Amino acid sequence: MIRPVRSGDELLEDIRSSDKRDGNFRLWWLGQSGFLLQWQGVHVLLDPYLSNSLTKKYSQTDKPHVRMTELVVDPARLSFVDIATSSHNHTDHLDGETLGPIVLRNPKLKLVIPEANRAFVAERLALDSAIPIGVDDGTDVEVLGIRFSGVASAHETVVRDDEGRSKFLGYVLEFGGWTIYHSGDTIRYPGMAQRLGTFGIDVALLPINGRSPERRVPGNLFGAEAAQLAKDIGAGVVIPCHFDMFEFNTATPDEFVRECKRREQSYKVLQCGERWESEVS
Repeated sequence: MIRPVRSGDELLEDIRSSDKRDGNFRLWWLGQSGFLLQWQGVHVLLDPYLSNSLTKKYSQTDKPHVRMTELVVDPARLSFVDIATSSHNHTDHLDGETLGPIVLRNPKLKLVIPEANRAFVAERLALDSAIPIGVDDGTDVEVLGIRFSGVASAHETVVRDDEGRSKFLGYVLEFGGWTIYHSGDTIRYPGMAQRLGTFGIDVALLPINGRSPERRVPGNLFGAEAAQLAKDIGAGVVIPCHFDMFEFNTATPDEFVRECKRREQSYKVLQCGERWESEVS
C-alpha cells in the first residue's frame, strides 16, 4: 500500500499553514483525479474521491477495485471547503461517501457540475436539485472570484444528452491572473487542443492511466498523449493524475515523464498528499 507523503493531521496542518493569501495558489493531489486548490483563502475541491466506496461495491465481483494508496484524509475533516466540482457521474468523480460528509460540514458549499447531470447529482447526494451550479460545454460561471468554464471531455467519446449538453466536462478555472485546466476523464478529440490553447493555461491536470478493453471501463489519455496535449495547449506546467488508486486501472508516470522531457514540456509528478505552489508573482 502506497502511503501519502502527507495525510490526516499533517496534511490538514500543511493546508492551514499554507494559506498565505499572497496572490499565488497552492495545489494538493488527493489521489485519483482529486485536487485541492487554495487561493486567497478560497478552497476548491476538484473531483475528490476520499472513500472506499468503489472497493466495497466491487469486492465480490470479477472487477475488484483494489486500492493502491492509503486514504489521504477523512472527508468529514474538510470543514473549510468553499467549492467542489464533479466533472461527470462516475463514482470516483461523484462519490456520495466523499461529498456527503463535505456538504454536511460545509453548508454553504458551492457545487459545480455539468448541467446535463443535475438530476443524477441531486439524487446521488440527496440534494435539492436547485442547489448545484450547472455548467455546460462553452458556458461559464463565476463563483467566489473564480471563473469556471466548461470544456467537453471525451470519456472515451463526447457524450451529450437530448438537449445537446455535455455529460463529461473539463473545467478551466481562471482567478487572479492564473488559469488551471482540470480535464476530468478524457481522451483527445478534434479541436480540443485548439480551444484549450485560447485560455493561456498555467497548469494542466491530466489523466495518464490510458485505456485498454480488458479493463472494461472507459479510458483516458496515455502518458505520452497527456504530454503532447499539454504541449499543444501551451500549458506552463502539466501535472498527471488518475493513477496509483486501483490496481486494475493504473499506469506508471514513466512514459509521461519521458515524453514531457522529449517535448521540452514542463511537468511535475506529485505524490498523494504533496503540495505544489505557483511561482511567486
